[in-house]
Amino acid sequence: MSTASAIEPLRAANLLSGRVLYDLRFLSVHGGWMQSSGAGAFHTVPVADATEEFDILFVVAGGDPLAQRDERVFAILRRLARHGVSLGGISGGAAILAAAGVMTARRFTIHWQHIDAMRETYPDALIERRLFVIDRDRFTCAGGMAPLDMMHALIAADHGSALARSVSDWFIHTGIREAEAPQQLDPARKYDLHHPALVAMIDLMTSHLADPLRLDDLGHLCGIGPRQLERLTQARLGHSVMQLYRRLRLEKADELLTQSSLPLTEIALATGFTSRSHFSRTFREQFGQTPSARRTQPRPERNQIAS
Repeated sequence: MSTASAIEPLRAANLLSGRVLYDLRFLSVHGGWMQSSGAGAFHTVPVADATEEFDILFVVAGGDPLAQRDERVFAILRRLARHGVSLGGISGGAAILAAAGVMTARRFTIHWQHIDAMRETYPDALIERRLFVIDRDRFTCAGGMAPLDMMHALIAADHGSALARSVSDWFIHTGIREAEAPQQLDPARKYDLHHPALVAMIDLMTSHLADPLRLDDLGHLCGIGPRQLERLTQARLGHSVMQLYRRLRLEKADELLTQSSLPLTEIALATGFTSRSHFSRTFREQFGQTPSARRTQPRPERNQIAS
């Protein structure tokens, strides 16, 4: 289910767009026909053949992924990471990425069955109990049906929300869940949004905290012009697009400050700030205290963004 939920939206994106947007290849340790737990099979090539030409490599793992200790796989993952290939983990796949040492200072998620064991094994890991987490060049999700939601976010970021919605409609997957589900209300409900462009905008913002999109990119991916998106955001939320985006990123930074021991420089990068000084200055302007001071104080109540 995890594998099918990941690959089928990408296949549908190719079909509905009429061109090859995603070229899918399947890897295993030794290559050949590999049978899945559901008795289906994939024709695979040896993982050693994975090259730096890949855009993203996803590791899918079920069973007991913490027990998987193949040093050949770890070495390949580290090599790809060094060459800038994006990496993803589906279901228990993040456990293998963590064991390979390629999830340092990256937020990620994993199937709920493995969360407690992962936190015990990797006490400094930035594990979040979410459906999916996209942190710069790392894409992780909880498995099962969660890859459908993560791939919706990926397709929307790559090719626009209109195609992503078409893919979801194709699979009768109309109840798109945000990364935070079910722990939090999805952003559309949180901010009482109904306009499809604003819903798409919030979805894109929350899945691109570490690598912020520009206003022009948001407008294009939401299917409207940037000026119209700006007017809608001001009218419905009382903030400019970039003010809202910055607030969302700073709220995530505040969460990392109080719930992790990650250095301030890494928190700055994880929330899309180019330097520690810029992050500290912006954080203080928003919350009235420096990040260092915030770390020593209990978490205050915060008002939601006006809607």
